[in-house]
Amino acid sequence: MFVKICGVTNRDDALAAVEAGARAIGFVFAPSPRRATPDAIAGWVEAIPAGIWRVGVFVDENPGEIERIAAQLNLDVAQLHGAETPEQHPRGIRIWRAFRVKDPQANVADYAAAEAVLIDGAAYDWSKAPGRFSRPVILAGGLNENNVLQAIKRATFASFSPWAVDVSSGIEAAPGRKDHVRMKQFIKAALRT
Repeated sequence: MFVKICGVTNRDDALAAVEAGARAIGFVFAPSPRRATPDAIAGWVEAIPAGIWRVGVFVDENPGEIERIAAQLNLDVAQLHGAETPEQHPRGIRIWRAFRVKDPQANVADYAAAEAVLIDGAAYDWSKAPGRFSRPVILAGGLNENNVLQAIKRATFASFSPWAVDVSSGIEAAPGRKDHVRMKQFIKAALRT
């Protein structure tokens, strides 16, 4: 299981996530209590070891701005949460697309252009998943150290195997600050599958 810790705003949380076994660190560049600015993290982002993916989270951002931020911070992935069509994707970076459970009218064809699809919502009806997405799926939304294993098993029981899990607010001590004990517990539970 691939684990991403998202909403990281500081070096200590990033390095604690890596030490606990996270394979990706997410930075939110959209309005959010967990918002990071490229300039604020540029001074320490290089401390993240090679091989740990750096993921920028964007909502309806100009592709050129995403490309600029990706180059500045050496991002591996742009995770898009808006209404971006494949024609609006930034160039030169891998794309993950968020699928909001409360948006059943989402154009599934838009997800075919992405490397992976993030299911944003714990209440997703997994009976709809087989055949719906042609890309690896990341479970997200409402996850924490107490329910991540159950969420993975529920999805797998529906004859669908998620590729990764993503957590942000579910393991926080305060917005933008991770609880390192809860983060370790989350990663340990997720990797138990």
